[in-house]
Amino acid sequence: MSASPGGTSASAAEALSPRLAAHTPEPGPDSRTGRLSFCTKVCYGIGGIPNQVASSAIAFYLQLFLLDVARIPAAQVSLVLFGGKVSGAAADPVAGFFINRSRRTGSGRLMPWVLGCTPFISLAYFFLWFLPPFTNLRGLWYMTFYCLFQALATFFQVPYTALTMLLTLSPRERDSATAYRITMEMAGTLMGAAVHGLIVSGAHGSHKCEDIALPDPVAITPKATRLYSIAAAVVAVTYPVCVGLLRLGVTEQPEPSTPASSQGPSFLAGLGLTVRHPPYLKLVISFLFISAAIQVEQSYLVLFCTHASQLHDHVQSLVLTILVSAVLSTPLWEWVLQRFGKRMSAFGICVMVPFVILLAVVPTAPVAYVVAFVSGLSIAVSLLLPWSMLPDVVDDFQLQHQHGPGMETIFYSSYVFFTKLSGAGALGISMLSLEFVGYTAGVCKQAEQVVVTLKVLIGAVPTCMILTGLCILMVGPTPKVPSPDTSRRLSLRRRTSYSLA
Repeated sequence: MSASPGGTSASAAEALSPRLAAHTPEPGPDSRTGRLSFCTKVCYGIGGIPNQVASSAIAFYLQLFLLDVARIPAAQVSLVLFGGKVSGAAADPVAGFFINRSRRTGSGRLMPWVLGCTPFISLAYFFLWFLPPFTNLRGLWYMTFYCLFQALATFFQVPYTALTMLLTLSPRERDSATAYRITMEMAGTLMGAAVHGLIVSGAHGSHKCEDIALPDPVAITPKATRLYSIAAAVVAVTYPVCVGLLRLGVTEQPEPSTPASSQGPSFLAGLGLTVRHPPYLKLVISFLFISAAIQVEQSYLVLFCTHASQLHDHVQSLVLTILVSAVLSTPLWEWVLQRFGKRMSAFGICVMVPFVILLAVVPTAPVAYVVAFVSGLSIAVSLLLPWSMLPDVVDDFQLQHQHGPGMETIFYSSYVFFTKLSGAGALGISMLSLEFVGYTAGVCKQAEQVVVTLKVLIGAVPTCMILTGLCILMVGPTPKVPSPDTSRRLSLRRRTSYSLA
């Protein structure tokens, strides 16, 4: 999964939490104050589906579309992917800044941002998969709309996730609403890959070449462009439909005021403190490698199956196997994490390492399905673990420095910002490697050096990055576990941060 459910722009949403959560009473276990109805929780969860549907489709199929349907050079595809990821990362703190300073309207303070972004993000997503009539500036076309989509997705997700704080005053009900959101977003991730893949499955012919090493590029068929446009329209429609249900079923509550005395350090001052905290620095650097490895593995799976193996007809089934495995194994990894500890759970990430190497060497269907299942297991723990470790790092920092509110914001925002940039760099550089070895869009069979490069990208590159990240994670300082009394004092803040993440 390109991103964990709810992971998109979670950092900027954290920028709203100190203002919204300050001086919020924590009801007792028997309190009914602020209880949310089942309908409200479901409608709130539905609001998170569109971004996950779109992100899942993009993660698995955008590179194939840009290379083989839009027919833009691999170097330009690299710029498109890099520019889009960077625009999403840059929009994260910007969104938190502007939304945190917006005024309340009749619909609330956060809901108007969600409603206002909906039509524009739908159009940006549709045109991202649209084939313009001109050819010379197609790279600029897709760069523009991918950057727009990533930025708008951030401005959509930030107020949506921060809306958790304005549903109710009860932290327990907020956690429950967050659980509904994550469940719906997991379903959206599956829907995105399944629906988009089923629609465009007929857009790519079978890659079988006989007695010809490098045939001329096959012409772009109207059927392929039509199928991608239909798939884009179906996904784009989920935005107004789901946001309409969100608006009908969810009411944004007025937020409590925050006294000026409760303000924490500025962002830059706080960032300087966090990056000098050894446990946090270790966590960020290790998951820079691990997160980038997972994104590379996802992004090149479809290209590998299409051009470097005889698995073209299994692409859709393999993608679904990965996602179903990741979703179903998440509760298991949560139990392992609680039972054996977070460091031991981290070794679950490297389970996929021998299998992806095996797939690169023996690219057969049985091996591919085993690799897809095991990759889903590793993806699940790689998405769960950092959000489980980060609250411990924040607590450890607060116990040592005793700073005011707002430090959670800086920890979460900087973590997501850096991991987004690492993914942008990894995808951009890896796509450039295809340009250097002579990837030719639309041909029936790629050159041997292209096949070898895809095998390296699917096997050796993720393996090296995962092992490097785990080595960094296993050595060095670890956060101290707070005492029970201290844990109770920090529990409200931790639950808020974890929910918004």
